[in-house]
Amino acid sequence: MDALQIYFNILFDLEKKILCIKCSDCEFYCPNHAVTMNSAWLAWECIVFAVFICASSCFPLWSRKKDAAAAGSAKRAYIFAGGGVSVLSMMLSVARGTLGVRSFLGFPSELVYFGSSMWETLYGMILAFPVVCLVFIPVYFRLHTNSVYQYLEMRFGSKSVRRLAAATFLLRQVLNLAVTVYTPTVALHAVLGLPHWASAAALTVVTVVFNLLGGLAAAIRADVIQTLTMVLVSGAFIIQATIKSGGPAQVLQDNIDGGRMKFFNFTWDPTVRVDTFSAIIGQLFMSVSIYGCQQTFVQRYCSMSSESKVRRILFSNVPAVSVLFSLSWVVGMALYSLYRYCDPLMSGRISAPDEVLPFYVQDKFAFLPGMLGLFLGSIFNGALSFLVSNINSLSTVTWEDFVSSAPAFRDITDKQQLTAIKIIGIIYSIIIMIMSLFVRFVNGVVEANMLVTSATSGALLGVFLLATLFPMANGKGALCGMIVSHVITIWMAMGRLLYVNTKVDMLPLSVKACPNATVRALNPRNMAVVVNETLSRYAPVFEAIDSSHTAKEAVSNNIVFDSLMKFYSISYMWYAVIGTLVCVVCGVIVGYLTNQESDKFDERLLHPLVARMARKCPGQSHTFTTPDRERTSEENEASDKTCDTIVEDQKTQTGLAGNKIYYIDSIEPLKTRL
Repeated sequence: MDALQIYFNILFDLEKKILCIKCSDCEFYCPNHAVTMNSAWLAWECIVFAVFICASSCFPLWSRKKDAAAAGSAKRAYIFAGGGVSVLSMMLSVARGTLGVRSFLGFPSELVYFGSSMWETLYGMILAFPVVCLVFIPVYFRLHTNSVYQYLEMRFGSKSVRRLAAATFLLRQVLNLAVTVYTPTVALHAVLGLPHWASAAALTVVTVVFNLLGGLAAAIRADVIQTLTMVLVSGAFIIQATIKSGGPAQVLQDNIDGGRMKFFNFTWDPTVRVDTFSAIIGQLFMSVSIYGCQQTFVQRYCSMSSESKVRRILFSNVPAVSVLFSLSWVVGMALYSLYRYCDPLMSGRISAPDEVLPFYVQDKFAFLPGMLGLFLGSIFNGALSFLVSNINSLSTVTWEDFVSSAPAFRDITDKQQLTAIKIIGIIYSIIIMIMSLFVRFVNGVVEANMLVTSATSGALLGVFLLATLFPMANGKGALCGMIVSHVITIWMAMGRLLYVNTKVDMLPLSVKACPNATVRALNPRNMAVVVNETLSRYAPVFEAIDSSHTAKEAVSNNIVFDSLMKFYSISYMWYAVIGTLVCVVCGVIVGYLTNQESDKFDERLLHPLVARMARKCPGQSHTFTTPDRERTSEENEASDKTCDTIVEDQKTQTGLAGNKIYYIDSIEPLKTRL
């Protein structure tokens, strides 16, 4: 423990001595030093920032009373937006929720320092929309439940499966939202020198206020405002940087010459961080898990008035997401062309790759008053709208799947339920703020987001596939599959973090075109004395570390150790694929071995095509509780005109050991459900 403490003291000592070097004749700033600004100019930027935040936050709340009146109750308006959201607004909200503010800040820096490999994840992302539309929407769109994970209890008759799936969603979203909260703190720290904790605390306070006053409809309107703002701001960045770099042709040629534009790179090596194959398959599994099995999106689908509108939204998002996703990468192309010979990271003008975009705004847009404030406001508000809509889903799932079943809450009114949901949201906001302070220890916002999403997607997608596509699966198989999937993916993720050097080498840049003053802070002659003093002081510690490395090299000759290292080295892009396959295989096998008469369920909880095929397959007869008939065309038309088919009657079939069978019989307009 003492040696470890000394080791960390070395790092902190070095950081303090290196980062506190003054740049008296530097035009910009050294790491951890705010830019020298004219006070009047800074005041104007702060005014623009504050006005934008207030306007974009207050406008979505303007119609909250109308939302409650349209929904019939405040609780329904908070959870389902009253069912009156337009298709265009919902499409932009889904696209916005797909990308998040992380893409706005993280993707440009990803291209500048690591190239376009992550850009290809767009392939898997757009393929996921038709898959979700064809596989999941026909199954549970008509089941009006406040939590999508209630469907799993209906299908498997198991509260354990439902709660484990809900807990997986909660864990994933809390970790991802920690990255989201961290994102604007990077920009504010880079530009104003504001501590990360202060920015996170301010964002949390505004989120709590928004959560108390607004609901899903307000969050969707905030998403629309934020999406349009990000498009306009990104367009301004692209135009200005392209002009400064010499035009579109020059930008493209610079990126090709610099090795940034490498597409269709099939390495067939699962240990590569990302290549084209993993971008297609790995991202497809992650995206299907997000769009089809996550409360955040299903909650939006069920706020629409018909299934046909949901299909239009999902298919319309293919071009919308393609454009919005690529916009940030084009910004990165322009930034690389602009700074390829004067890298702000190498020259010491920024302290982390994710700060390159804030630095660019500060560097090149000083001539346009208010642009920096608008940029900071866009990032802050983007994180705010994303956080608010997800806090809505987190608190709803926590209430519906965990808290509401407690004896103390069973008979409370809708108003009391809404109060409890909002209190849960406040608790989540505080937890997420605290966790966001640790994101800085992961390699960038993109890396952190991809690792969390992939590690938790496999079990969640696997259990929903078991429920919709595999009639032989039962509660025991689903629970076993999820547990085994979680164990394997967590084992892989922990092994990767602890034993594998996950640091990715940056692509080469240069500082040869920088003025001498801007690289003065990193002059090796200035740092030599500092490093030598530290090394001489802690030489025994480094000798102990070196001897431990020698021992590890001897152990690495072990075959088992080498195999584990290869296993841990598998890219996180494959975690979702591995987790899904493990969950499905285990679930099917255990389902076959433990199949009982009490596993009967309503066949309409399966995908319609699977249900028809299962009835015609030879072998063991399938145990369905629904009469063997097809719905008439009139019934299909009726179901398409409403978000219909509430699960209202939970009848108990005699002779099935008390197992509850859920019937889907009553068709009501959407507005009468809660």
